[in-house]
Amino acid sequence: MSIEYTLQDELSNQNNKQSIEIFKSLIQTNQYIGETISIDYEAAILQIHDHERQKVGGIPALSFLIATRVNPNSDAIDFKEEDSSFILLRVLDSAPLHNHTEAERIRTETAQRVSGEIDKHWDENAMDTRTRVYLGYAGIKCRIIGTFYLDKGNQDKLGLKFGSDLSNFYPNRGLKIYKPTGGALAQIVNYIDPNNLAEHKEQYQTSESVNLGCIRYASTNRNFQNIDDIPVNIYPADLLSQKSALFGMTRTGKSNTTKIIAKSVYELRYPKKESDRSLRIGQLIFDPNGEYANENTQDSDNHNNPNALKNVWKLYTNTNKNDEIVTYGITSHPNDQDRKLMLLNFYEKDNLQIGKQIIDSALLEDQTSIYVKNFTQVLLEEPHADDRSATTRYNRQVLAYRSILKKAGFNVNKSQANIKGLFNAKLKEYLNQDSEKANNNDIDYKEAEKYLAEETLSLDKVARVFEILDKFIRDPKSNYQNFESWYMDKPNASGDRWADEDLKKLIGIFQYPNGIRKISGLKVQHSESVSNDYAKDIYDDLCLGKLVIIDQSSGNPQLNKSSANRVMTKIFSSQQKKFINSDTNIPEILIYIEEAHNILPAGTDLDLLDIWVRTAKEGAKYRIGMVYATQEVSSIQKNILRNTANWFIAHLNNTDETKELCKYYDFADFESSIRRVQDKGFLRVKTLSNPFVIPVQISKFNIS
Repeated sequence: MSIEYTLQDELSNQNNKQSIEIFKSLIQTNQYIGETISIDYEAAILQIHDHERQKVGGIPALSFLIATRVNPNSDAIDFKEEDSSFILLRVLDSAPLHNHTEAERIRTETAQRVSGEIDKHWDENAMDTRTRVYLGYAGIKCRIIGTFYLDKGNQDKLGLKFGSDLSNFYPNRGLKIYKPTGGALAQIVNYIDPNNLAEHKEQYQTSESVNLGCIRYASTNRNFQNIDDIPVNIYPADLLSQKSALFGMTRTGKSNTTKIIAKSVYELRYPKKESDRSLRIGQLIFDPNGEYANENTQDSDNHNNPNALKNVWKLYTNTNKNDEIVTYGITSHPNDQDRKLMLLNFYEKDNLQIGKQIIDSALLEDQTSIYVKNFTQVLLEEPHADDRSATTRYNRQVLAYRSILKKAGFNVNKSQANIKGLFNAKLKEYLNQDSEKANNNDIDYKEAEKYLAEETLSLDKVARVFEILDKFIRDPKSNYQNFESWYMDKPNASGDRWADEDLKKLIGIFQYPNGIRKISGLKVQHSESVSNDYAKDIYDDLCLGKLVIIDQSSGNPQLNKSSANRVMTKIFSSQQKKFINSDTNIPEILIYIEEAHNILPAGTDLDLLDIWVRTAKEGAKYRIGMVYATQEVSSIQKNILRNTANWFIAHLNNTDETKELCKYYDFADFESSIRRVQDKGFLRVKTLSNPFVIPVQISKFNIS
């Protein structure tokens, strides 16, 4: 019995020592500022005197305070006691005390006594000491963020825990208030739940954290407030398989933050701790302004020695750029000889549907033309080889599609096409009959009949044939309906029309000149000299853990959006396929979308089948993360916002945007500050591992 008592007593002593040690590191008695006078589950009212306020260097709005009954100088602290904890508070505003009216009267009357005397202040020259002390008390309203307390973790060792609420409160029990600084503040803002850290270790075998910047409460950031240089860290693992948002007006630090994030994820391949394994995360950045793929002097010191994210591999010796970084672009760049061009041979059999998807995506911006809508509905899917009739129809559709490409100015290596067996001899007869009565200035059926007499034609002439055939089919006075009747009633006929609906929809684009012109605008994505699919190449690079940057600065918005959609579709479908097949080696991929309003669906768009919305909702299980940056919260579809775990918020200049932001986490506390403060790089940050929003001055991205 005595042995058991001794062991329990020893364990109790150890717990007591650990409790004292932890609370002493967090509760700084020299940072005492006041008392609580009112508290509930959501807020607290504090009473603070000017003397204490001045002694700690001031109390900025939105600063962190702690409230507790723990005396860190005590010889015994039982972590099991209800009072063995402290409440984390955030300063919101002033609050009136019970003597508010009387205090205002005294101040007003005292100020009147020195009115007009420049060398006198009413608090010093017209007020006695006792009154000055009495009026030095003020009320402060604070938001209750949560409770820090002690609990046993691994091997019965006490550790700090955080709960995002109060478990209880007593209205008639006072709490001492302290302003945390230095190491205490660093512990608070960098707290991570041990369970989250364990999940990082279990899922990714990493506990790596990296510096994001320093704590900053307000635009007025004076040194004597004793909060300078308190580092704020993030865990790159928080970004994996998650959605992350960067919002802020132009030139407020979004791109710099993106670079910091991308760099931190890249550096997971070079862990600082021996217990962490190397993680090669495939990262893809859609770069509409070329600021990641190219040296950008506007973000360099003194416009000298510019930094570019593509050079992040230089941070480590013994690295090969080709194994780490790859850049893609629609056009070449004089300072990037290794750049891969995002070109596709639209004529290649394997690329037919891929190319058409790119065209369809661009054409769908025009919702006014029935010809465009019909054209985009056609899928060039090859039928089974045993179905001769379907194969003939498919070959005719492919011929029509290729002739449309030629009409739109897409270069081709082999301009001659074999048309044997694709046009019925009877069709030529009916064309010949109508050519005798047609007005040559209107429809020249004779021209089409003449071309169809050949076995091979140039694609230019094929395009002319289909253009005339489209008019022939539509002309109610032509012999086409007689031809169709004969075709469907002939012996051994299938009963199908010669001109199937897909063929009509394809060649109908000839009736809409703007359609051909829009298709022509996409020829910059075409090259007759390539045969591979750049979307597949990009996905393969990501699977190898490379940082891939797509320079879209030379493309127009429609072109950039269509190519981005196709690349994202390839990534999503490939990851999905691996997931369905129970592949144990599904790669982690992180997608960055700059100027996201140009690519992501609009805030009013309710299309849940959009590839970006699907990625936002389903991407986590396919190990796809997304980081999107734009100027307006309202420009992003709600389904994407609701699935966003990490938030980085810079200056927004209007209430519409800040009110939208207030719907998420505790950003409501920062609404006024976000709208008012325009300091570059001053962000409010909420990550998956942070239980509350932290105001941060983001570090400057640098490669040295």
